[in-house]
Amino acid sequence: MAEAVRKLAVAETPLYREAPNNIEAEQALLGAILVNNDAFYRVSDFLKPPHFYEPLHRKIYEIAGELIRMGKMANPVTMKTFLPADEKVGDITVTHYLARLAAEAVTIINASDYGRAIYDLATRRALITVGEDMVNIAYDAPVDMAPSDQIEDAERRLFELAETGRYDGGFESFTDAVKTAVDMANAAYMRDGHLSGISTGFRDIDRRLGGLQPSDLVILAGRPAMGKTSLATNIAFNIASAYQPAQQADGSFKAANGGVVGFFSLEMSSEQLATRIISEQTEISSSKIRRGEISEADFEKLVACAQMMQKTPLFIDQTGGISIAQLAARARRLKRQRGLDVIVIDYVQLMQGSSSKSNQNRVQEITEITTGLKALAKELQVPIVALSQLSRQVESRDDKRPQLSDLRESGSIEQDADVVLFVYRDEYYMQNKEPEPGTMEHQQWQEKFERVKGKAELIIAKQRHGPTGTVDLAFEGQFTRFSDLAEESHLPERFE
Repeated sequence: MAEAVRKLAVAETPLYREAPNNIEAEQALLGAILVNNDAFYRVSDFLKPPHFYEPLHRKIYEIAGELIRMGKMANPVTMKTFLPADEKVGDITVTHYLARLAAEAVTIINASDYGRAIYDLATRRALITVGEDMVNIAYDAPVDMAPSDQIEDAERRLFELAETGRYDGGFESFTDAVKTAVDMANAAYMRDGHLSGISTGFRDIDRRLGGLQPSDLVILAGRPAMGKTSLATNIAFNIASAYQPAQQADGSFKAANGGVVGFFSLEMSSEQLATRIISEQTEISSSKIRRGEISEADFEKLVACAQMMQKTPLFIDQTGGISIAQLAARARRLKRQRGLDVIVIDYVQLMQGSSSKSNQNRVQEITEITTGLKALAKELQVPIVALSQLSRQVESRDDKRPQLSDLRESGSIEQDADVVLFVYRDEYYMQNKEPEPGTMEHQQWQEKFERVKGKAELIIAKQRHGPTGTVDLAFEGQFTRFSDLAEESHLPERFE
């Protein structure tokens, strides 16, 4: 009896499972398009030729789309010249197949439903491919491939599938690229401040950069004590506190102003970073906050600031020595769960390359990291602000202003970055050179020191889509805070 049941079970089990598809839905949609070309525009925004299961249907949809976009009629007569005449579909030619699709077409009212069904089945097939690859790689994984690498790869593919409905990338027509560029220009024209990117909260920086542009890698570099982290936290908080969500047609939310910020703090803990931001906002010295040297009024200020900051979409990851693959996986996850508009990394030299290349030299590792950051910025369509250290050769020069050649492992950082910014404060170097008080040199030093006190320079050393130059900022060291300098025209009238 048991043997008979086993044989029956074997007999009923199919030898293979066909991938999910619906040929009838594809035929009905193509027929509707051939009868009335308006049906194409009901599905063209989400349905692409690769979503069709039957190769001939892909070809028909692609040719029909090209003809319709050119303002021509797409019907069995105009399309037959673009399809192989001698090819057969069962017993009939392709020309007869086209005529039959049109003859058996249903109303175009159902076109979008058929299109959505075809799209959903294509997504299921893509999921099956990702799943099969996961299983096969897990069974036959090479010795040097860690399970975490496979998880990160699977996460990346699933993220791409969730975001775009496809996981293979591919070419985009120039027409689509031009449309995107015009849409960006229109958005900049309509937005406050006429910025094409996300406002940093600094008037003069925005004026030079046009805001932080999507898919840009922005390197912010400087010697220790110049205020790199301070400027990065200022920008991050400005963007997060200005966040205003706008609901899209599909029910999702997009930033109308400001944005959701992911801050990867490899150097400082999240508590230290929060203390800095509170100090910036309340104008209470961070050293006083840490030592508890605050009055009751100051404490009330801290509480009020903390309550306001709880609503701010600023997310901090304090993992030290994070790898580029881990960072990318966490950024993708944040974008899926909470949204993501800007990534800040403090700082590049504390990151690691992939474990499989642990024997490589440091220059190769930094190259892998910066290339990975640029690729991540393009994939997520967000700007990445990455902080970087400078080499000591700056200190040996008379003019201590940084140059592109001062970037550590500069080759890759300089090449991959879309924008390179240097923070420079003359005040820091001047205060260490104070001559003997009462001398003529001291008087000259005093005059020069007063001119540079409380000021910082942001040197734009490289920008792919705009001018280079220097932006002057005000810097308040005790609050680690940068701000815009008052313009000459806005200063009160002075009497000599």
